[in-house]
Amino acid sequence: MDINTKLLKKNAYRITKKRGKTAIRIRVPGGHIEAKHLEVLQRVAETYGDGNIHITIRQGFEIPNIDIDKIPEVNEMIQSVIEGLEINQISPNTGYSAAGTRNVSACIGANVCPFANYNTTEFAKRIEKEIFPNDYHVKVALTGCPNDCIKARMQDFGIIGMTEPQYEYYRCISCKACVTNCTKRATGALKMENFKIVRDHDKCIGCGECVGKCPTGAWSRSKEKYYKLVIMGRTGKKNPRLAQDFIIWVDEESIIKIIKNTYSYIDKNIDKDAPGGKEHIGYIVDRTGYPAFREWVLKDVKLGDKAKVKEYINW
Repeated sequence: MDINTKLLKKNAYRITKKRGKTAIRIRVPGGHIEAKHLEVLQRVAETYGDGNIHITIRQGFEIPNIDIDKIPEVNEMIQSVIEGLEINQISPNTGYSAAGTRNVSACIGANVCPFANYNTTEFAKRIEKEIFPNDYHVKVALTGCPNDCIKARMQDFGIIGMTEPQYEYYRCISCKACVTNCTKRATGALKMENFKIVRDHDKCIGCGECVGKCPTGAWSRSKEKYYKLVIMGRTGKKNPRLAQDFIIWVDEESIIKIIKNTYSYIDKNIDKDAPGGKEHIGYIVDRTGYPAFREWVLKDVKLGDKAKVKEYINW
């Protein structure tokens, strides 16, 4: 069988160890999927595969052992899933477009978790709309708070939810529940002075723990949404590392612009002779240097007054 492997991968199918067989990758932005779509995936697995579905670490699915010549039929069957998840497509009934950039993954976020500072799924879906379809190898993950349940610091871009806690002193009964919790579970940014709480702005990481611990509602989350953007974490064969802080107290619009600018940066600086025509974004940054990356991705980005950009990062 004559197979165009490049075209196969761009259609989000995997080259497998079994000749004539493939596996389709189902992307689920933000990790949220309506249960009705699972029935469709079941039918694909039982009709065209071997009845098995693999759940990926990036909150997607892989359905293995599909005959390559059945790809058009599978694409037609999964169209309702693609439409339900609002996936960007080049044209209908052609399956998933692009497989280089990985699924935008997210923790369960403020819809469920009391620690989360924002709706991670909603933001993930917005990023999905901005960056797909795209073949460059980039991983983005969103987590609602510094607990980092999604392991955002192992991604190229990790988006960690922050809040600027608001204090209403007249509600405070000086119980020190917030101070004790911040000291034991966070950074010790709170202290008691004259029977009221004082917050050290430099120590505060915006976790929002004080909000959940206050019995009288003296602390609340800010209406403005803030984030910590961490960059260039990775696993893999060479030099695995955790992502480092890039910008703190950054806004949503700036993050989207920075990620979109990154694709232009990759297009300009990628090693065209890299194996398979791919070069991981982290290695491009290593090669060009952090200052060059920073200058490129911050082009035309209007950061808020609170945002602080790291002058230099040494991984």
